[in-house]
Amino acid sequence: MYFVYHGLKHLKYFVTVAEFGHFTQAAKALHIAQPALSIAIKKFEQQLGMTLFRRSERQVELTDEGRVLLKHAKRVLQQIDDAKLAMDELKGLEKGEVRLGAPSMMGSYFFPQVFMAFKSRYPKLKLTLVDAGTSSIRRMLLDGELDIGVINLDERVPDDLETDHLLHSEMVAVVSEDHPFANRKSLRFEEFFEQDLVMFKHGYFHRDYIEAKAKQHNIEFDCAFETNLLPLILSIVRKEFAITALLELVTQHEPNIVGVPFEEPVKLDLALAWRKNGYLSIAERTFIDFVKTLINRR
Repeated sequence: MYFVYHGLKHLKYFVTVAEFGHFTQAAKALHIAQPALSIAIKKFEQQLGMTLFRRSERQVELTDEGRVLLKHAKRVLQQIDDAKLAMDELKGLEKGEVRLGAPSMMGSYFFPQVFMAFKSRYPKLKLTLVDAGTSSIRRMLLDGELDIGVINLDERVPDDLETDHLLHSEMVAVVSEDHPFANRKSLRFEEFFEQDLVMFKHGYFHRDYIEAKAKQHNIEFDCAFETNLLPLILSIVRKEFAITALLELVTQHEPNIVGVPFEEPVKLDLALAWRKNGYLSIAERTFIDFVKTLINRR
């Protein structure tokens, strides 16, 4: 028991130092003295027989061995938290929080009504929405930073994630209502790339997909504007400084813009995802069931 306790403690110390990249800042976060933390990490390295950090006066960096350990250490600590949560719920306690990751468009146009309806039904539960691209969401789910996330099933789904279909959607070219393309029934990718483009940054499915299409058509991708601020993207489109590609649901809620399908339709299969071997709290399971129920009623 002594070894297990101190092993877990050292893992927590190790992960905290790795995340801060600094012993002093990590010690403050852990509420222990910096010399004590340094000694604990040194002892941990001696037990493992390997160096985990490269130390300098200003910061510390992970060694190759440290990077390998960090991935597993995060999973172990997350499983310990899951076990504690499971035990707490057996005593009638609930986590009371759902941490959801969703791309900006889903967060802005799909989930607000879901959140309000859920909060009305379960007022004591806390809801946290994190705006991120699907690739970042997959990583945060595996690292335990999110409980549930919206991902695209057309991309590779890690074996460590469980998924449940959420909805089908389509990515369309989005232009001002006064743009020459506004009355078109469809748009070729070659025509799309001839325009100035405003796009989300890397890590969002539609940005990565559009870049892949440019490469497929042997077209040099040139992005005139790049931002993750959806209101700014829409403002640029409305003022005809550029066009973009977004989910069709955006055009259904926003005035003065038009969605034009691509000649090669871009269909998306969006799903809710969570860690396959993780523990879903009562709050998280309730949220998933609630969302599924709302979808089935529409």
